Amino acid sequence: MPSAAASSPSYKQRILTQADQTKGSGGIGALLRREGLYSSLITTWRRERQAGVLQCLTPQKRGPKSKRDPLAEEAEKLRRDNARLTEQLRKAEIIIDVQKKVATLLGRTLATVDFPEES
Repeated sequence: MPSAAASSPSYKQRILTQADQTKGSGGIGALLRREGLYSSLITTWRRERQAGVLQCLTPQKRGPKSKRDPLAEEAEKLRRDNARLTEQLRKAEIIIDVQKKVATLLGRTLATVDFPEES
């Protein structure tokens, strides 16, 4: 059984290099016996090495991971927009009421438009 040092990346790389340089299965078998390893472990390490090479070549996003929830951000943006539009509507209704009162004082009638009631 390999020691804790046997699971280090440098150890794995050294064993994989030796296994890659060995010709024929007899040499790899001797290497495995000498190191006390199973062939499946070499296969796993090769897969890890290949994935690591591909991962290293893949561009990585720099900086800390975002902890923001995009759905929560969108919901908050919609709430702010809703509050802003509700305030604009309130102000517009006040202006319309004032215009109606001024028109009544001046003796003019304004066309009225019925807006649907909010539920």
